[in-house]
Amino acid sequence: MSINKMLRNVVEYIAEGFARIFSPAKDEYSDIGVQPFECEPYQETAK
Repeated sequence: MSINKMLRNVVEYIAEGFARIFSPAKDEYSDIGVQPFECEPYQETAK
């Protein structure tokens, strides 16, 4: 393996990592919004 090819592989490996870290997120989360309150408030019972 020549030094040029090895150096090119190292630079490509580092560049791909850099691109993954600093690229925009590709997460596709659904729009959540405000959730309605559907429970009774907690009332502590006296013992």
